[in-house]
Amino acid sequence: MDSVIEVQRQTHEEVERFERALYTLLSRNAPTHDLRVQTEHRAAQILDRISSRVTTLDAIYEDEDRRHAEIDLLSAPTQQNDLSEFYARLVKIQEHHAKYPDSVPGGFDLELAVLLEEHNQDGAEEDFAEEDPISLLFSGEEAYGKYVDLYANHTAYNNLKNIGKRPGYLQYLDLLLLAQTGQVHRDLGKDTRFSKDFEVYIKGLHAYLLSFAKRTMPLVDIESQQREAADDFEKKWEEGEIKGWEENAPKVPANGKESAGIWCSACQKNYSKQTVYDAHLTSKKHLKAEAKQAAGGESVPANPNGAQTAPAATTSTQQSSSAKLRLRTTAHLTHLTTALLASLAPTLNETKSNVERRFSLTAREREQELIDQAKPPPPPPASNAAGDGPAEEEEEEERIYNPLKLPLGWDGKPIPYWLYKLHGLGVEYRCEICSDHVYMGRKNFDRHFQESRHAFGMRALGLPNTKHFHEITRIEDALSLAEKLKLEGRHEIFEQETMEELEDDEGNVYNRKTYEDLKKQGII
Repeated sequence: MDSVIEVQRQTHEEVERFERALYTLLSRNAPTHDLRVQTEHRAAQILDRISSRVTTLDAIYEDEDRRHAEIDLLSAPTQQNDLSEFYARLVKIQEHHAKYPDSVPGGFDLELAVLLEEHNQDGAEEDFAEEDPISLLFSGEEAYGKYVDLYANHTAYNNLKNIGKRPGYLQYLDLLLLAQTGQVHRDLGKDTRFSKDFEVYIKGLHAYLLSFAKRTMPLVDIESQQREAADDFEKKWEEGEIKGWEENAPKVPANGKESAGIWCSACQKNYSKQTVYDAHLTSKKHLKAEAKQAAGGESVPANPNGAQTAPAATTSTQQSSSAKLRLRTTAHLTHLTTALLASLAPTLNETKSNVERRFSLTAREREQELIDQAKPPPPPPASNAAGDGPAEEEEEEERIYNPLKLPLGWDGKPIPYWLYKLHGLGVEYRCEICSDHVYMGRKNFDRHFQESRHAFGMRALGLPNTKHFHEITRIEDALSLAEKLKLEGRHEIFEQETMEELEDDEGNVYNRKTYEDLKKQGII
């Protein structure tokens, strides 16, 4: 067994080296989203290792008896040789290395190098560097955590009953974004939210969002945030501040007495109407239950409309308690899901923009985009061996003074202010068909009518993006113009039939409609 003092010292050293490695890792520049996610995951791994080492140190410091015994063993009495314990431990070390000659020291250094990606430059670990285990955590639709993949949840939502019109995927994302101003799916009726299907749906949505948040934000304590949200729910639920989850009150008849319904002791079921009760008396299920009850020696009540028995009342109470527990569980999951959606609102907005962009692409453009994404990133530029002086000078030269936020020209520098005013780049042009997108300058505004964003908006309205609709930016005006063009098209067809003249073999002239009628009759 290793010395407790040595284990304690080594653990302190590992904690300090892990802290320096964490500082080195977080101080690196992460210009892309992928590098940022990779850095955060490695930092989370280092934090987990620091936590495990600190737990080990805490256990060692609490075991005072073992530490005192180790100190007493190292403090040899005066009548003994002071180096006897040293030689005894040296023999154990030699025996260990003789038994395991292939053991390589420096395992901790290798672990630290892997976390910091300090691989050999000669390509010895090239195969290891090509494997990215973090990319396996995300699906293709999530694009390394840039977007959420809610297609399965969208399908589950559309399968719910009594939700009205089934929304598309973009409309479903809008419904989730409404959670920033209140509770998610608060517009659904109680019949839908109190159902078992909604509980399964909201449980699946919460599980996915929680998993996505942990995978994309490993340095954020998501569990702590969820516990705070759960405590907030408990407090509000006890005080009755969570609206929309009150149970429906039982229906009371006009005489003021609560209706108990009609109880069938054979089927152990309560029927609210006399007609339903009478209809079930002839069913096979009732006859079989009645025969089973008679065979068991139990007597069937002569009056099935009588008062309920104690077991029936107990069953009703248990069902009511189970329904309340399920209702509270659904409300709890809805509250936790709302808290997750509030923290993931920027990602939802990015997902919505990406879906709109992909809808405007053709199939060939989507395939090319997937090919471009599959290509490996370009290698980083080689480090400057002479020092960082010239590199810092280049960075200082690239910093452009642009207080007016002017557009950049072909040379990468801001254009002159007089040119900015000449082209009217300070004038805003808003297009309602492009989801109220703002275009700066008349030239950009004229160009956008043939771009994908405007074409997608016209297709969403069911209109062709032709020259007739140039300069039309309001949806109402576009629809009115389309209706007018339809009417004009009908008039042109009518005039073509009546005004176009045709001549027969004998030289007689007829309009097109008369000519076709006479030809059908065989006169011509």
